[in-house]
Amino acid sequence: MSYSKGRYFSDLKASLKKELGLSNDFTVPKLEKVVLNCTSSEAAHDGKILQCIVEELTAISGQKPVVTKAKKSIAGFKLREGTKLGAKVTLRRDRMYEFIDRLIYIALPKVRDFRGLSSRGFDGHGNFSMGIKEQIVFPEINYDRIDKIRGFDITVCTTARDDVSALALLKGLRFPFTS
Repeated sequence: MSYSKGRYFSDLKASLKKELGLSNDFTVPKLEKVVLNCTSSEAAHDGKILQCIVEELTAISGQKPVVTKAKKSIAGFKLREGTKLGAKVTLRRDRMYEFIDRLIYIALPKVRDFRGLSSRGFDGHGNFSMGIKEQIVFPEINYDRIDKIRGFDITVCTTARDDVSALALLKGLRFPFTS
C-alpha cells in the first residue's frame, strides 16, 4: 500500500470529517482520479514525436496512454480534424496513489526553483490542475534517451464539491502549497 493511501484511510479521513464538520463518512472528500495529458503541435507533423510522448507517459504512469486527436480543423495552425496531437492517461485506485507519492516526494523536489504549488489551480468544483515543464524530473525517464524536453499537465480530480474541501484534502496528503 502506498504512503498516501494508507495516510488517507488511517487518519486523514477522520480529521477531514472533523475539520469540515461533516456528519457522514461518505461525504468526506477523496481522490477520484489523476489525468496526465501531453500535447505537442509538432506531433501533428512527425509520428516519431508522438511515439516518444506515448513512451514517456507509459513510463511515468505505468499504463498505456490513449492518443488524442484534433476535434476540428484550424487552417491557421495547419491542423486537420482527426490529426493525432498527443496522449493522455487516466490513473485510478492504487496507480493513482503511487503516482501521487512519486509526484510529491520525488518529482516536485527535483523541479528547479520550486517554491510550492499555487492554490489558483482549482477550478471551482474541487479539481486541481498543474503543469510540469520538464518530464525529466521523474526517475522513470532516462535522460540520455529523450529527444526534447517536454512538459505535461496533471489534473487531480476529487469528490469535493468546493475548492476549500479539496484544498484541505490535498494539504492533508502533503501537497506542497505555498500558502
